[in-house]
Amino acid sequence: ARIDGTTWYWPADENPRSRRHAPDDAVRLLAPFDPVVWDRRRFELLWGWTYKLEAYTPAAKRQYGHYALPLLWHDQVPGWANVTARDGRLHPTFGYAGPQPRGAAFRAALDDELQRMTTFLAPR
Repeated sequence: ARIDGTTWYWPADENPRSRRHAPDDAVRLLAPFDPVVWDRRRFELLWGWTYKLEAYTPAAKRQYGHYALPLLWHDQVPGWANVTARDGRLHPTFGYAGPQPRGAAFRAALDDELQRMTTFLAPR
């Protein structure tokens, strides 16, 4: 398909307009190597801001943080989170490429995702 002057390809048995591919109401923290993120040029084309993994960038030169995780919400990536864990709790900080999403729906979805991460990281 040609969208906004760019040709995109996907497997023949996939239909990007199907309900299966519709965005949900969840917020997801994306790893720097997630397929949505790893192609940095495509990321910038789709979401309008440049993401960079800065784990090996000197602290004074970082723009996003040590291990920034892009925030996926609906069909947007409005910003990123840096999440540390200490004393059994998550300590997130957030940055936004544009206006911060407002409203209870975004905040509730973000809280749910942080709880999911807390559960995942909990000692077993």
